[in-house]
Amino acid sequence: METLSIDIFPQTDLKKSGNRPYVIAGPCSAESQEQVLATARALDQMTDVQVFRAGVWKPRTRPNTFEGVGAPALKWLQQVQQETRLAVAVEVANAAHVELALEHGMDVLWVGARTTVNPFSVQDVADALKGVDIPVWVKNPVNPDLQLWIGALERISKAGIRRLGAIHRGFTSEQKSAYRNAPKWQVAVELKRLLPEIPVICDPSHIAGDGGLVRELAQKAMDLAMSGLMIEVHPDPARAMSDAKQQIVPSDLEQLLAGLKIRKENGRGYSADDELGRLRQRSNAIDYELLETLARRMDVVRDIGRYKKRNNLTILQVKRWDEVLQDRLEKAGEIGLDRHLVETIYQLLHSHAIKLQSEVMNEED
Repeated sequence: METLSIDIFPQTDLKKSGNRPYVIAGPCSAESQEQVLATARALDQMTDVQVFRAGVWKPRTRPNTFEGVGAPALKWLQQVQQETRLAVAVEVANAAHVELALEHGMDVLWVGARTTVNPFSVQDVADALKGVDIPVWVKNPVNPDLQLWIGALERISKAGIRRLGAIHRGFTSEQKSAYRNAPKWQVAVELKRLLPEIPVICDPSHIAGDGGLVRELAQKAMDLAMSGLMIEVHPDPARAMSDAKQQIVPSDLEQLLAGLKIRKENGRGYSADDELGRLRQRSNAIDYELLETLARRMDVVRDIGRYKKRNNLTILQVKRWDEVLQDRLEKAGEIGLDRHLVETIYQLLHSHAIKLQSEVMNEED
């Protein structure tokens, strides 16, 4: 990816306080002038909050649900600009949204998860942004497809946008979870590794789906060295017209931000003489042992595949696989390893073993 700016601030006079996170907050939807201004005035009192967010156009799963007020709400956001120090941000999903947002002087735009998943839609937004100097944030697609997320960032970048950021808001999952959207933190971490120049902020509201879980997710995001947070705040969440359950009141946001533990990110410049350096060296050594052990295991897997081929046996041995998995999970419990972690690892190993043995079966004799 070409060089991109790391300027995440919508205006040059907006600066973070020390190492505090960059915070975007506001209601899921702009529902009325009164609701927007009441929320903005409360947030304006919190020095950590940099940007006021509100959904103007809402992509909904089913028709005949509240899909946002639309363009009239942009005038309410202009009032927020006039009456508070806060910049304002809106979601855009097509060229018409971009044009209206720019016409009304919005400070920040973001591309939502349902838009990111469609390259045609992202390109439509990118084309409308050509020649414009405005910060644009891109949410991850609803499915955990890292390349799709990177592709959306690239499309916006190629339009000439240099103040570019990413928003981690979790992923749709069929697995039962306490959260509305699976965090899959590793996807956001991998984005940070591949594109270190792109700041990543977390949207714990959409991950949680429950206001009571937002605090713990926000702290997790800070522990993973994310640049900031986007949190949904409503003066009366119970009466919200969209995503009522996941929104919190302004006072709860204030407590959340005050309680965040912000830790230092120790980069590559650590010394082997300090404790962290020694621990990292130990971790590296163990990782190398794991990789060497994994390579030996795969050699055995290939040998097993050759045996099955010679004896005309099926690759998949369901009873044997079940026995192996249960044995390893029992062993994990005995030595204090998380069973879910071990099961995930062995499911991956088994899937790869089947692939390797299939290749062995198809080798010419």
